[in-house]
Amino acid sequence: MDKQPLNEKNFDKARKSYQTKPPILMNCLKAFIIGGLICVFGELLTQMYIHWFDFSEKNATNPMVATLILIAALATGFGVYDKLGQFAGAGSAVPVTGFANSITSAALEHKSEGYVLGVATNLFKLAGSVIVFGVVAAYVLGIIRYAWKLIF
Repeated sequence: MDKQPLNEKNFDKARKSYQTKPPILMNCLKAFIIGGLICVFGELLTQMYIHWFDFSEKNATNPMVATLILIAALATGFGVYDKLGQFAGAGSAVPVTGFANSITSAALEHKSEGYVLGVATNLFKLAGSVIVFGVVAAYVLGIIRYAWKLIF
C-alpha cells in the first residue's frame, strides 16, 4: 500500500476518520429541557413572590432574578453548576444563571490572589464583554427605535 506524504489535507482526512460524531440532536434536547426547567423555576419564583410577598407582577421579576443569581452562584461554589453545565451545555449557559456562573467561577479561580487583586480584578473577566456588548446593543437599538418613532 502506497503511503501518502503527511500534509494538512491528508492529516485532516485521517483525523476525521477517527473522530466520533457528536450527538447533536441529544445535546440540543438536553439544552432545551434544562434551559426550560431553569426558566420554569424562575417563573415559579416569580409566582411565589407575587402570592406570598404581595409583589406586583412587574416588580416580582427583580427578586426572582436576584434569587436565581444567588442560587447559581452557590451552586457554582459547591461545584454543582459545573456538572449541570457539562450535561446541559448551552441550556445552562443562556439563562441569567449562566451569567452568575461565569462571574462566580472567575472569582473562585482567582481567590488565592486576594480579594482586591484576585477576586475584584477578575470578577468580570468573562462576563465583562457580555455586559459591554449588551449595553452597546441596547443603545443602538434604542437609537433605532427613537428614529423609527420620529419617522413614523
